[in-house]
Amino acid sequence: MKEQRESVLVICGHGMVSQRLLESLCRGQDRPFDRIVVFNGERADAYNRIQLSVLLAGDTDEAAMTLQSENWFRDRGITVCNGESVVAIDRQSRTVTTATGRVQHYSHLVLATGAEPAKPQLPGADLRGVMTFRDLDDARSLIDTARYQRRAVVIGGGFLGLETADGLRQRGMAVTLLHRSDHLLNRQLDPVGGALLQQHMEARGINVLTGTSPKALLGRSRVRAVQLDNDTLISTDLVVFATGITPRAQLAREAGLACDRGILVDSQLRTSDPFIRALGECCQLEDVTFGLVEPGYQQADVLAEVLASTAEGRDCGAAYTPVDTPTRLKISGVPIFSCGQISADQDTESVIWQDHEHNHYCRLLIRNQRLAGAVLLGDTRDGPWYSQRIQQQDDISRYRDHIAFGKHYCEAAA
Repeated sequence: MKEQRESVLVICGHGMVSQRLLESLCRGQDRPFDRIVVFNGERADAYNRIQLSVLLAGDTDEAAMTLQSENWFRDRGITVCNGESVVAIDRQSRTVTTATGRVQHYSHLVLATGAEPAKPQLPGADLRGVMTFRDLDDARSLIDTARYQRRAVVIGGGFLGLETADGLRQRGMAVTLLHRSDHLLNRQLDPVGGALLQQHMEARGINVLTGTSPKALLGRSRVRAVQLDNDTLISTDLVVFATGITPRAQLAREAGLACDRGILVDSQLRTSDPFIRALGECCQLEDVTFGLVEPGYQQADVLAEVLASTAEGRDCGAAYTPVDTPTRLKISGVPIFSCGQISADQDTESVIWQDHEHNHYCRLLIRNQRLAGAVLLGDTRDGPWYSQRIQQQDDISRYRDHIAFGKHYCEAAA
């Protein structure tokens, strides 16, 4: 009789979503696989990537960012190989090969390779002092650079760009923030909210330029200036690109898996190979890719259930469906919440409430007596309640006149 081969789950990548998958798999008493092996391209144990900007600002340390201790993995029989990325997948033999030459068999393979920073192809982009901010090594480099350089230009007015700019400012650098849109956080805020946020950033000493883009980076061996699209020159010692991310799908492409912008998956996170799954920032479901951690957590919980049932030889009805995830941010001490539609159109009415003294702003979009969108800045306590109204599409006509004042006023009026 042929001896049955042990079941091995191999995971490529060890970020926050990958760790959530491990925790979901290990929640019960029964282990669905004989072995779990994680190959982590980064040298550090899995950490809270959201806290990188907090680390840059000097408000936390690396130890506090670690998601689990080494004992946690050892107690659950999970092997984690830090600093050892997977470089090739052999789908026929069901093996992966790592950068060290190790060959590891898998019964099931999960790709959690994340994303890489998008870096525009500008003249001078390869000069020293031009960086991105994506991982712990980037944070360490920025902290080290801020010790002996004085001027920085951050390109990108999204969440990461704003946090990077403020972190470098707290490290003592003179910072200019460039954003090509007409207002900051243009995917989360309307123009008024973006303008209020810009006023806050400028009050903290950051020079903000919107509606402009870099044309070239200038210098001999090290960057010394940024040339804007109107030919203005900004002197600098450091340039940080925070211009979005691109799914890291090259490993999957080279293995012959179906890919578009990301690795194509179905609702059970299955790729075009039934023994390979993908989740998080590297994957794409229909035409949707994912840049936030919350959808990745939801995918991890679904995938843990799917993998456990598959290992036991039974079908599973669990499936991941993308939902409109509210954006909850805190930038330089200012809470921000947005959900649903951000910009008004011909079919929506706007309800606006503003407290100039406390820098609080609320804009609600209403369509056919139902809430379609919410933008909150400064006071976001009612954000989850607004999000629930958007998702459930309740008729708000009974308390429409009180909607801007939040949950308690509306419940009293109803």
